[in-house]
Amino acid sequence: MATIKTKRERVKFASDNVAGACPEVLDALMKANEGDSAPYGNDDYSKVLQEKFSEIFEKEVIVYPTASGTAANALALSTMTPVFGNIYCHKLAHINTDECGAPEFYTGGAKLIPLTGINGKITPEELEKNISGTGIVHHTQPSSVSITQVCETGEVYELDEIKKIADVAHKHKLNIHMDGARFANALVALNCTPAEMTWKSGIDVLSFGATKNGCIAAEAIIFFKPELVGNISFLMKRAGHLLSKMRFVSAQLDAYISNDVWLKNAKQANEMGKKLSDGLVKHSSIKLAYPTQANEVFAKFPREMIEHLNSLGYKMNEDELDGQAVRLVAAWNTQNSDVESFLESINQSK
Repeated sequence: MATIKTKRERVKFASDNVAGACPEVLDALMKANEGDSAPYGNDDYSKVLQEKFSEIFEKEVIVYPTASGTAANALALSTMTPVFGNIYCHKLAHINTDECGAPEFYTGGAKLIPLTGINGKITPEELEKNISGTGIVHHTQPSSVSITQVCETGEVYELDEIKKIADVAHKHKLNIHMDGARFANALVALNCTPAEMTWKSGIDVLSFGATKNGCIAAEAIIFFKPELVGNISFLMKRAGHLLSKMRFVSAQLDAYISNDVWLKNAKQANEMGKKLSDGLVKHSSIKLAYPTQANEVFAKFPREMIEHLNSLGYKMNEDELDGQAVRLVAAWNTQNSDVESFLESINQSK
């Protein structure tokens, strides 16, 4: 009989996906497991999410829980983009580089238009310049814009940046989607409200991330415009994301957004990301690739230092940004001692 290995690699900082679920989420799952419940999202946990998210966003919203961020992004975009449409995004966007063609598959063939942007963020000027082909039958049709918050370089879109991009999109009658895989981390970094960072800034549909910040497998598609919901129920069923025991996803989200658990977790992760970043810049041989604004740190390390840390069991993530920098990520459960231990390991490599 196969056994699970008890020896753990030092995957701390490899990603915020390495962290387990927070206690509040685990408690909610145990409670949801008691007794029977209606299937396919007709349970009480799923129903109450509409009210709770509407309160958080200061607006009546429509919520569809999913089990993965890829599904949330692809399904959200499929409601906004026709099969002959295109989606403008940054070239580093997760939907463009890390979702194995899921957006194209779920939309039925829509085309991604990657933009260069600045430091991982698209600009309204570049977006304006690239929107073309409207009404020309030979071209895919401009349909949607997707931005990531926190973006793939660890930087955060400021509210005025979101508004300007949304203004360009809406001027051309395009819908705008936010990939909020690290939504809470951005919210804490900006010290603003969920409403201010989304619909008040022009966002039409949000992929609300929770898995990276304390949940097990829980995300949500949040519609700020009811008219964009369309056939999402059928699309989710066809995609295998209308879960029979949806209550276990909804219960996670319920616990996550209750009592500010999500903000507490994000605050801890961001603080540890800043502590790690501050420690790294003290080394003359380490250079930050981008400013640290949330819980992700991108830095350029000497090759011998990377090899030393790998030899100690750390998983140094060099897969981001075409290998131009190492990505280190603090999670909701990262502690001061974790950061100090990592920094001490760097000192030992001198």
